[in-house]
Amino acid sequence: QVPLVESGGGSVQAGGSLRLSCAASGYMNYCMGWFRQAPGTRREEVATINGDGTRGYADSVKGRFNISKDNTENTLYLQMNSLKPEDTGMYYCAAYRNYYCRDRVIWADFDYWGQGTQVTVSS
Repeated sequence: QVPLVESGGGSVQAGGSLRLSCAASGYMNYCMGWFRQAPGTRREEVATINGDGTRGYADSVKGRFNISKDNTENTLYLQMNSLKPEDTGMYYCAAYRNYYCRDRVIWADFDYWGQGTQVTVSS
């Protein structure tokens, strides 16, 4: 399987925006997701998207983040707006070998992972 490759991380002030991308050739018909992990904390779900494009979000990012994918470009995106310092962390793109994500998303179920891209939000 071709590796997942994230890009688009960086440093931004609170209230700002970033768009993350994940090159995901061969994964477009899988459940895909974005996860994040800050130092000393557990990895947590940010957003998921099913093979049919239906989406789910963690409560902490609802209304601020948008997950999408472009099947022609084989790319997964995460548009992050109104960023907060608590959004800081390493962001990972991941794929689960099923068309639909589980109702309860658990990071350990995901089969493929990118190397991560760092997002830092300063106050």
